[in-house]
Amino acid sequence: MTDLALRQLRSDATDFDEQLRRLQHWSAETDKAIEQRVGEIIDDVRRRGDAAVLEYTARFDALPVPSMAALQLSRDELKQAFDAITPAQRDALQAAAQRVRSYHERQLEACGRSWQYRDEDGTLLGQKVTPLDRVGIYVPGGKAAYPSSVLMNALPAQVAGVADIVMVVPTPRGERNALVLAAAYVAGVTQAFTVGGAQAVAALAYGTDTVPRVDKITGPGNAYVASAKRRVFGQVGIDMIAGPSEILVLADGSTPPDWVAMDLFSQAEHDELAQSILLCPDAAYIDAVRESIGKLLPAMPRRDVIRASLEGRGALILTRSMAEACEISNRIAPEHLEVSSRDPGRWEPLLRHAGAIFLGAFTSESLGDYCAGPNHVLPTSGTARFSSPLGVYDFQKRSSLIEVSEAGAHKLGPIAAELAYGEGLQAHARAAEMRLERGIERD
Repeated sequence: MTDLALRQLRSDATDFDEQLRRLQHWSAETDKAIEQRVGEIIDDVRRRGDAAVLEYTARFDALPVPSMAALQLSRDELKQAFDAITPAQRDALQAAAQRVRSYHERQLEACGRSWQYRDEDGTLLGQKVTPLDRVGIYVPGGKAAYPSSVLMNALPAQVAGVADIVMVVPTPRGERNALVLAAAYVAGVTQAFTVGGAQAVAALAYGTDTVPRVDKITGPGNAYVASAKRRVFGQVGIDMIAGPSEILVLADGSTPPDWVAMDLFSQAEHDELAQSILLCPDAAYIDAVRESIGKLLPAMPRRDVIRASLEGRGALILTRSMAEACEISNRIAPEHLEVSSRDPGRWEPLLRHAGAIFLGAFTSESLGDYCAGPNHVLPTSGTARFSSPLGVYDFQKRSSLIEVSEAGAHKLGPIAAELAYGEGLQAHARAAEMRLERGIERD
């Protein structure tokens, strides 16, 4: 067994609350040097446009090109990438895309439609739902390629009715990932640029001669990308500022411990700051999972990253009951929550805060990452207490509809006038009162 220094906590310990607080702590503060550099890049791109984007792409991605045309990908090039991948990869992309599309189409039916009604006075009230005109999706590149991120960001935008989906993806040294480009073709990306970093975010937010200005930017990235998204928010919309990936497993001891160990690995392998936690009321089962971790870790290609993650932010927590485990889970509000239980439906009603809830032993979090259907862009760092997964609703906006009838104006006018006078806004009050004094003369 490996000598992994994985912390083990007990919920009945007198200092458990403090231990849990320390375990959850993660600072989202960005290094001041990064903030300053990102600010300089954004200002430069806003001022010089394409020329600045070309300069930073040459500097940071070792990709010197004479013009932006060399960084722009046509739909034909995306189609060529799709045709060039293996049949198995094409089948997997299309199957995953179909499931993601179907899920978001149901989401559209449930919450993405306009509605209106008339009250007893004939006044029309309602909500008009319209898609954003153009969105930008940021797809990470460099250390790894993420075709799944393309699907999860582009498909809900497409289902929402967004006409123009602009993808930016860094390609260090000009190395393009065929699966990412193929995914862009499958997901309906309309424009694509091999640009990354803060300069890509700035180009999308402010527009250049080549890169169109968008209404919203979604998708994950490194500290520079996160800082840039934070800075341009207000100029454009953004989805969220994501922290390190997280998984929390609620287990009743009925799932093979090797499965749970590997599920904990599945988030720990992302990076050293990722967090993997097991909550379980069975001490013997926790010991079995620990044994599985020690047995399986040496064979993992990313074992050093997994070890650093588990030792730095992981934990095995013994609880007094599954009900208490659910309560602790709500306090943590994890990104991914697995309910690895014989009867997951018994515990699901107790779970209020999580980015995504995976019910039952066969529902590994990795299926949600790639092909189950729901979106894998999820709130992290406890923000699931007040925010939601990326969805169709993120690519729509809502306008209120109000058409007041003459009878409605006579009913609502005195109410509005009384409140307006109370606020000292006489013009507001008189505008309402004028409708009470005389109607519109009609032929």
